[in-house]
Amino acid sequence: MDSEHFVFVLVDEFSHIAFSCAVEPLRIANLVSGKLLYRWSYASENGETATCSNGSVTLVHHGYADIPKNDRLFVLSGIHVQQKTGAPLLNMLRRERSKGTQLGALCSGAYILAKAGFLDGRQAAIHWEFHDSFMEEFPEVNLLRSVFVADEKIITASGGTATADLMLHLIERDHGRDLAVNVADQMVYNAVRDATAEQRVSLQSRHGMRNPHMAKAIQMMGDTLETPVSPSVIAEEVGISTRQLERLFGKYLNCSPKKYYVEMRLEKARHLLIQTEKSITEIALACGFESSGHFARMYRAAFGVTPTLQRGKIT
Repeated sequence: MDSEHFVFVLVDEFSHIAFSCAVEPLRIANLVSGKLLYRWSYASENGETATCSNGSVTLVHHGYADIPKNDRLFVLSGIHVQQKTGAPLLNMLRRERSKGTQLGALCSGAYILAKAGFLDGRQAAIHWEFHDSFMEEFPEVNLLRSVFVADEKIITASGGTATADLMLHLIERDHGRDLAVNVADQMVYNAVRDATAEQRVSLQSRHGMRNPHMAKAIQMMGDTLETPVSPSVIAEEVGISTRQLERLFGKYLNCSPKKYYVEMRLEKARHLLIQTEKSITEIALACGFESSGHFARMYRAAFGVTPTLQRGKIT
């Protein structure tokens, strides 16, 4: 088998950890196999450098006009991806797709491919911080909370160490499990996840809980942020009394179910304010608040700033 050539398109303010987790497994696969299984090169808009979110500057091999023939092109971005998704980037990706290039996206890169219209009707993964805004802007994309999606024509990973999980998956698929395990061992990476793993640390790990009633109640809250239901309805669905639900939330989270529910809705609102251009009224409704005025009061009480000023601080 000939070596595979991956091109990584580095969008300014890209995630350095995702970048390292993408390239290092390929390098190590070559090292431990003693063969040139993978080659890689980097591209950016100016064709000279790309700057990641921690300030490190990476030299690149190509500009958008001279992308070489490759086996897969990954677009890798990070914070402020909405502001970084301009016409030159989208036009280059459309040219590559028209040539039959296989595409992929890492960290927030799925946003860029969705903006280009490539992900409609497909499953995709993106870093969890972008979930709320992504689902609002691209309802035609089947966004998963998985660490990566590799069984689509366009493969995506959610960023961070999930990028290593994806690369190890590709190494195993192309060259066998033994090599993938050897690569993981060289990385001292013994918690390799498959595509079905969810991104965020589990509720049980975050709160030290093993109570299934709590887990089910919080899952139900997360599924009904736009149309909140009462604690009594949640308790009935979970199969316990409202009083029991109150006690559980007090024990594990030191707050009431109602307070925790509101905090979840406000956190979603904060993501939408920062990551989208939606109006404050639209965001209020999307997060289950009956009016923009009520939403503004709740938001200020929680974060010490109005929704309008919050958006101004970010921009």
